[in-house]
Amino acid sequence: MTTIIIGAGAGGLSAAIALAAKGQSVTVLEAQSGAGGKLLPLTVGDAQFDSGPTVLTMRWVFEDLFERAGDRLDSNLTLLPLETLARHYWSGGQSLDIFANPQQTFDAIGRFAGRTEAEGYREFAAASKRIHQSLLKPFLKSQRPTPWGLAAAMPLLDVLVINPFETYWHALQRYFKDPRLLQLFGRYATYCGSSPFKAPATLMLVADVEASGVWRVKGGMAALALAMENRAKKSGVAFHFNCKVQRIETTGDKVSAVIDANGTRHVCTSVIVNADSAAVAAGLFGNRVTQAGAMPNADANSLSAITWCAVTKEEGVPLEHHTVFFSDDYKTEFSDLAHGPARDPTVYVCDQAQGRKLLLINAPANGQDPLQNIENVVFKRLSASGLVLNPMNISRRSVKDFAALYPGSSGALYGRASHGWLSTFQRPKARTKIPGLYLAGGSTHPGPGVPMAALAGMRAAEALLEDRALMSL
Repeated sequence: MTTIIIGAGAGGLSAAIALAAKGQSVTVLEAQSGAGGKLLPLTVGDAQFDSGPTVLTMRWVFEDLFERAGDRLDSNLTLLPLETLARHYWSGGQSLDIFANPQQTFDAIGRFAGRTEAEGYREFAAASKRIHQSLLKPFLKSQRPTPWGLAAAMPLLDVLVINPFETYWHALQRYFKDPRLLQLFGRYATYCGSSPFKAPATLMLVADVEASGVWRVKGGMAALALAMENRAKKSGVAFHFNCKVQRIETTGDKVSAVIDANGTRHVCTSVIVNADSAAVAAGLFGNRVTQAGAMPNADANSLSAITWCAVTKEEGVPLEHHTVFFSDDYKTEFSDLAHGPARDPTVYVCDQAQGRKLLLINAPANGQDPLQNIENVVFKRLSASGLVLNPMNISRRSVKDFAALYPGSSGALYGRASHGWLSTFQRPKARTKIPGLYLAGGSTHPGPGVPMAALAGMRAAEALLEDRALMSL
């Protein structure tokens, strides 16, 4: 029995490793020239950039994955812990660093905004940890979580702590009064492409995920994809690159083959689609399997982005690996994002050494074309905090570019937005209505981001193995 995995992103790679570790025959078909999906580097001139994810969190996910294959993550990859998680600037050059060491963060906030705000941070960090711990097993590690099942699996106090019915922004105001700190910690909602004004307070857990460890990958994030690809190959997984899938065939009500763009028929008993679930629903894998996908309404899409990978000379304020330059008015920024790029956007800069910078601003999926002067707007925001960049070589990506890179997504980089308490449960799960067809990736449960997509791949592999075991009874 052969499993075809469509897409060699983090979800597809993790599914391949997990299945091969159980002795399954696995073939991965990938439309791009290499493995990694959003981890693939972008080359500008002679320089390579991490142009998507730039750090690794939830290290335990990948340690678990490699252990399943009888291997060790640290034997295949060098991870470098970040001591300064992020630097943050506001107009006029006000700045605050957040550290891996919580006491350092407490002290820094105290100097920046006063003792009361620092105590608020300590309470916020404790609540974030409680939410993270409460949701780890019944949600993040579960294949098909439901609101009722989640409530039944948790003590009543934990149900109250995760506070899914309150918005993230409203919850933050219990811990912070300083508008700059509200911006700083509110930004965690954008990690899953959501607005802090609409996302549930549950997203506080992101703060504890970061507090649990953030690592740079030696060789860039592409090195993680390469390590996963190599681990899969050692376990017998076959890869076909530059192999775009045309359709998934079914016989009766079950999947039976995958046809690639060259007309080659790959016979199989199971298929895992590691692509945006909306691509399945839109018929990009054939009309026979559209019911297996999920097409969110346009207003349910997560944010997209406009990015620049630039080799630059810089002047002014110093940068960390992660540096954020905040807009002057966060509410207005997110109000603008309902229609197009913000007139005064928050700008994220990833300093990748040797003059390489990734710049990113949020933008709506299905949004209007970028403002004609968007680069001027971005550099004006940086200048307001004291940073001047002089690009020597630059590559740009717009919402339309991301929509083309990830078919079916409309440019939404995180699948469905986490807006409202039910949104998390509305993400597609691994099993679909079609026997033998499974979904994985950042648009599915448990959510976006490299470790979450990897978890989705592992959950898909587990569901597939469970179903095969039942069939053999």
